[in-house]
Amino acid sequence: MGKKKGIFQKKSISLLVLILITNNINSDAVINSIEIHKEKFENIAINIWNYAELGYQEKQSSNLLAQSLKDEGFVIKKGVADIPSAFIAEFNNGGPVIGILGEFDALPGLAQSTSPFKEVIDNETGAGHACGHHLFGAASAWAAVAVKEWLVKNNVPGTIRFYGTPAEEGGSGKVYMVREGLFNDVDVVLHWHPDDTNSANSRTSNANKSAKFTFRGISAHAAGSPEQGRSALDGVEAMNHMVNMMREHIPQESRIHYVITKGGLAPNVVPDLAEVYYYVRHPKMTVVEDLFLRVLKTANGAALGTDTKMSYEVMHGNFSLLPNDTLQKIVHKNLEQLGGVIYNNEENKYASNIYSTFIEPNNKIGTQESVRPFKSSHGYGSTDVGDVSWNVPTAGFRTATWVPGTAAHSWQAVASGGTSIGLKGAELAAKTLAKTATEIFLDTSIIDISKNELKYRVGNNFEYKPLLGDRKPPLDYRKVN
Repeated sequence: MGKKKGIFQKKSISLLVLILITNNINSDAVINSIEIHKEKFENIAINIWNYAELGYQEKQSSNLLAQSLKDEGFVIKKGVADIPSAFIAEFNNGGPVIGILGEFDALPGLAQSTSPFKEVIDNETGAGHACGHHLFGAASAWAAVAVKEWLVKNNVPGTIRFYGTPAEEGGSGKVYMVREGLFNDVDVVLHWHPDDTNSANSRTSNANKSAKFTFRGISAHAAGSPEQGRSALDGVEAMNHMVNMMREHIPQESRIHYVITKGGLAPNVVPDLAEVYYYVRHPKMTVVEDLFLRVLKTANGAALGTDTKMSYEVMHGNFSLLPNDTLQKIVHKNLEQLGGVIYNNEENKYASNIYSTFIEPNNKIGTQESVRPFKSSHGYGSTDVGDVSWNVPTAGFRTATWVPGTAAHSWQAVASGGTSIGLKGAELAAKTLAKTATEIFLDTSIIDISKNELKYRVGNNFEYKPLLGDRKPPLDYRKVN
């Protein structure tokens, strides 16, 4: 009995040593690799910030990221899913496949310098990285390179795959990639997003479907012969009025918003062409579909009532985010271990100037130094990561790349995202992604458990059907006529 106990103790000690060794590899070696590549990927982030390319037009941003990964030994596939700026970069060392998402599209009308005060600049695109996707793409690629080096150095079987995913902002780039089957062989997907705080919540989001509704009428002199005209703008306004009345009779979690993208050119000409762009959101995809059909009815009714003709084009559709707590808790643990973002004196001064421009900010300077406690939460926005999460176990997090109190899609987000404040948040994201990926490669049982959780959450009868249907990618959706 004593002999068996001794053998057991020796095995226990050996196992403990193994655990300590693997923990050391996981926490130190991959972080060292992140720090070695710091200058390279910070420069990439700033270059993409300067390119500020809109959805599906991100030629320079996509090429820069793809080339940086190719230089590090990744195999590149460009133009996937019939999208010129979409690509996949893979380092295959056998074993499980972990995907890391990387976005790089900017937002229209938000060209801004790094000044802590509003300073619109005249750049080539008129756009700005108000959602921090320049940091998103660069930090994700940064992490992929560090994980690749870790796999090679430690001879660990595993495949790391970077997805260059364009047009997240209203273009649903990832949905087309999911529809094309590009995630079918992936075991786990990791992603992150810029923010003004650090968190790794078990987070859901709203599903979303959008469309452009075009009304066509008959032009005429608005004063001399108005009876001969049929106003397309009347059709748009009648539709909007009916949708606004409909709001009283829809589930309270819903969101419907629109902009008139074409409304005529001169008041004395009856507009023969008008267009309105709608988003319809709700936490449940089935409710989004129902609400969209009701919005469509208002468009048909508006056309009938104004004697105009209506056509519409579905622009994009996103599933809600599906949490995976198995993965999410690991991500949170790693983010918490790494800690928050510390400003130096110059950054604190800059942050104070930015902070003075906010209206009722919901966070204070200093909160970026900590990580928020783990919890379940719901975001009212939408993302095409949702479609990925219903097909592959997926986990994400947010880091403080913006001054606390900053709203996404604001000039302040563009400004701080182009400074060392944004880069510090990106570095934290790269480290969190890398630590999480290596931990999963070391313990592949995590993959099995996360897949079982996914099966449980989607249900036995789930069949993936994208909300945007079988339409082709709207490669010109950001182009101005």
